[in-house]
Amino acid sequence: MRNVLITGGAGFIGSNFIRYLLNHDAAEKLVNLDALTYAGHLENLVDIQSDSRYLFIQGDIRNRPLLDALFAEHELDTVVNFAAETHVDRSIEDPALFLNVNVGGTQTLLEAALQHWRLKPDDKHCREYRRGCGFLQVSTDEVYGSLPPAAPSFREDSPLKPNSPYSASKASADQFVRAYHQTYGLPCSISRCCNNFGPYQFPEKLIPLMILNALADKPLPLYGDGLQIRDWLYVEDQCSALKAILDNGQFGDIYNIGATNEFSNLEIVRMILHELGKPESLIEHVVDRPGHDRRYALDNSRITNELGWRPAHTFRKALKATIDWYLNNHTWVEQMTNTSYQDYYARMYAADTP
Repeated sequence: MRNVLITGGAGFIGSNFIRYLLNHDAAEKLVNLDALTYAGHLENLVDIQSDSRYLFIQGDIRNRPLLDALFAEHELDTVVNFAAETHVDRSIEDPALFLNVNVGGTQTLLEAALQHWRLKPDDKHCREYRRGCGFLQVSTDEVYGSLPPAAPSFREDSPLKPNSPYSASKASADQFVRAYHQTYGLPCSISRCCNNFGPYQFPEKLIPLMILNALADKPLPLYGDGLQIRDWLYVEDQCSALKAILDNGQFGDIYNIGATNEFSNLEIVRMILHELGKPESLIEHVVDRPGHDRRYALDNSRITNELGWRPAHTFRKALKATIDWYLNNHTWVEQMTNTSYQDYYARMYAADTP
């Protein structure tokens, strides 16, 4: 039983992970710390807000006094760090924000864990920590950069070659996590996942964006030729992988979480249109994203062989379940696609048709 701090727990993957932990009895106390920026919403957690094991705190991981108070009051022994600015397009607009939140925030969180878990907090040479403590950094396959079409999938020891401000900030945060483990002995591990999809994903991401536009018979904006390839993982499988790392992972290790579901963006869009009975004429190719990575794919041999994890969902069934979720949650969709989202959408796509 753990006292867990989930940072960024009101976002897409974080909220699904909180629900997963509570449903699988893996937490005695679960504190959700989220700044509630544009992509974090308490509507994602309405169904568990009355659970006695769960507590929401609005706040920023860069706020060290707040972190100190939470660690002390709730005797936190586990941190799962989802808190980050995540959208590549937004990082191109404002890279400094991504540096500040993703790197500075992670370092502040690491320092708080170091102070509260180390048995001799004032001794910089002390490498002994409270029993059962652990820090899991949730990262992304994008830190490895772009993969050539015929190349083998990225392994955990593949070099980091980030190509966007977002992926550069995540790679930097990962390096801080590694450095705190190597320098101070802080019990840390890192997960790197492929593209997630599923319920509660903010509509700026590819799959929900295309679902909602298709339902409204709006053009589906597809960057460039649409042949960028991604590996796709249903969010519940991501959650089970993270729990496997918490339960049995080795500190100091990195775990790739892949699904071996490689599809081009164009293939994904066509599947969605087919499922909804909409014409492919809705597809509208727009000017490609600057520095757009061509392919991502992860080798998940380590987490499969060492921890016994593998995805439980097939891609097409999970995609259909995701489409059905958006069809059946009109109120949530209306709340997410508010005026600020519409302004963002217009800024990203209105003038991008070649």
